[in-house]
Amino acid sequence: MTQQNTRYTRTPRSEKLKWVDYVVNLMDNQFSFPGTKWRFGLDPILGLFPVVGDLASFSVSAMLVLTMARHGASGKLVALMLLNIALDFTIGSIPVLGNIFDFAFKANERNVRMLRRHYEEGKYQGSGKGIILGALIGIAVLLVLVVWALWELAEWVYYLIVS
Repeated sequence: MTQQNTRYTRTPRSEKLKWVDYVVNLMDNQFSFPGTKWRFGLDPILGLFPVVGDLASFSVSAMLVLTMARHGASGKLVALMLLNIALDFTIGSIPVLGNIFDFAFKANERNVRMLRRHYEEGKYQGSGKGIILGALIGIAVLLVLVVWALWELAEWVYYLIVS
């Protein structure tokens, strides 16, 4: 089997998205560690700047997803792409662990691979409403757990101080 080329098959639609490949390469694969095949881009470097860097990376990723959606990505594919960048943003915001995660996860590259499969293989057809609903329910459950944990922590601190 031959290794699949990292570029799109040249079609009128892929020509319109040529710059997406360029931005994804810049964000996820522009540089390499000397003597290795391991590549990284601006995303993990921007992640070294708390809040501002993560917001900049998220903005670029969101812009890429928006562009891909405008050029025919299905609702389900866009929902999956948004989950990728939300995961990258959420975990990437954690100090130290997030920086390591940014070097390995490469959400933009994953999104372009999904887009390529969408165009070439016809996958990811249909609506992404179920995925979005599931993500919203998961976020709501997580929020409830965080509020509960903070409440328990506040009670413990209160009793520690009062006692």
